[in-house]
Amino acid sequence: MNLTLEIPDEIARRLTAAGHDLSRRALEGLALEELRVGRISEPELAEMLGLGRLELDRFLKAHGVYQDITIEDVDRDIADLKKLGL
Repeated sequence: MNLTLEIPDEIARRLTAAGHDLSRRALEGLALEELRVGRISEPELAEMLGLGRLELDRFLKAHGVYQDITIEDVDRDIADLKKLGL
């Protein structure tokens, strides 16, 4: 799907002055907000942005988005590692 945004020319010039891709920034902003409100998942975010798993982790960290990890999650990870002999 293509989406068109109307932005006043002067504002668009300022936003693109640093050489950043305004279309990409708009897509990233939309995708991050949809993730934050729960309308898309992390795999869907990665798909929207064309990112691999490690790239997605770096992207989320750079934007201050961290997973909520419980003690049960940590216990489960430890148990899985023990099963693998690690």
